[in-house]
Amino acid sequence: MSASARLTELGIKLPDVVQPLAAYVPAVRTGNLVYTAGQLPMVAGSLIQAGKVGAEVAPEDGKALARVCALNALAAVHSLVGIDSVTRVVKVVGFVASATGFNGQPGVINGASELFGEVFGDAGAHARSAVGVSELPLDAPVEVEVIFEVA
Repeated sequence: MSASARLTELGIKLPDVVQPLAAYVPAVRTGNLVYTAGQLPMVAGSLIQAGKVGAEVAPEDGKALARVCALNALAAVHSLVGIDSVTRVVKVVGFVASATGFNGQPGVINGASELFGEVFGDAGAHARSAVGVSELPLDAPVEVEVIFEVA
């Protein structure tokens, strides 16, 4: 089943590509790889929640926000090469703005990883890093960047 058909089956509509906040582009292709810029949990041009995970943002909410970031990454790759060109999710790097003492970053970034599994099946299994950081742009709780292999 194609990724676009799977998205339809899941009831997911890709959002518009998030416009860059600075001097970069949403995604770049080199050879058979597409690298996305870091994607924030933006919807319709606005950050949907701010704060640190483990303080103002509950870990479960952080996980949902990571899923939004992953959807924005899919929109970025789709705008460049088309979602059905993706043959594999290679690597996910997730950054979690973490309150002091919060160490549940892997669970938060599962929000992105699980979405890729839903959309791409076995081709959605990927290498990953989940990193706690003190601050992210716009006081975002989470940021996700992805490397996709494409046909």
